[in-house]
Amino acid sequence: MEKNYIGVDVSKDTLDVAIYETGKKWRSTNNETGISELVAAISELTAELVVMESTGGYEIQLAYALNRAGIPCAVVNPRETRDFARATKKLAKTDTIDARVLAHFAAVIKPEPRPMSDEETREMEAILARRRQLVQMITAEKNRLHTAHPSVRQGIIDLIAYMEKDLADIDSNLKGRIKESPIQSEKYDHLKSVPGVGPNLASTLIIELPELGELDPKKIAALVGVAPLNHDSGTKRGKCSPWGGRPQVRTALYMSALVATRFNPVIKELYIRLCNAGKAKKVALVACMHKLLTIMNAMLKHHTDWHYEQPLAVAC
Repeated sequence: MEKNYIGVDVSKDTLDVAIYETGKKWRSTNNETGISELVAAISELTAELVVMESTGGYEIQLAYALNRAGIPCAVVNPRETRDFARATKKLAKTDTIDARVLAHFAAVIKPEPRPMSDEETREMEAILARRRQLVQMITAEKNRLHTAHPSVRQGIIDLIAYMEKDLADIDSNLKGRIKESPIQSEKYDHLKSVPGVGPNLASTLIIELPELGELDPKKIAALVGVAPLNHDSGTKRGKCSPWGGRPQVRTALYMSALVATRFNPVIKELYIRLCNAGKAKKVALVACMHKLLTIMNAMLKHHTDWHYEQPLAVAC
């Protein structure tokens, strides 16, 4: 049976489709009717894999429909496909060309298909994304307040108060949803037992890093983007630095690691030791993020709370 690798270039209004090798291509509308027709057409092709880029949410409905139809689907990082296009001398960029590049990418790279989150998880992801937006807007309004003219200060203060109330409601909503699930509630309680880990990081990890506790330390660190990667070539030895990963998880982890350098004895000791060894503070903080993530990964793997034994003083 012929293996069909299909690429779909997703935009707000259209879906451009291409099949590798056969050269067949067509366009559908990015709405409920167009997606239903596209899924039915792909089902008849016995697709080996369908690949599309992450486009800020426009791809979610199609990916969800493909998953429900049992069609293997992978949503990939646009940077990967653009690098692939340059490597294969596809420098022009149109919707049709992009679809062909995606189909070629699917056939050569064969990214691993990942099932879409269920509806409840998608709702929680949307709520968490809204929380991040509110935090950014509150910070921006507080910065404006410092230099605001007296005539507009009260309006800014009222807006901040309204958004902070909305933020509190979202936090309560997220915590309530997590507590309704016995598995998620257990994970949440384990994570919150770690000094430096607050509700935001615990919720973010549960919702956006479901692999935590299931992968080995190296894989989970690479998935988040805190694993040091080599930059060597020939005799040149470049500095190892983290790269890629899930930015939302990494941002929440960064803020918790900052707190942990003051209140978590394990992270504090590591941070001080690295700084005293001459490491830059940013490098030391990334190492603390890596250590904190490794600890939480082990805790969820073994279903345990935070436990720390103060080292015994050595008698002189």
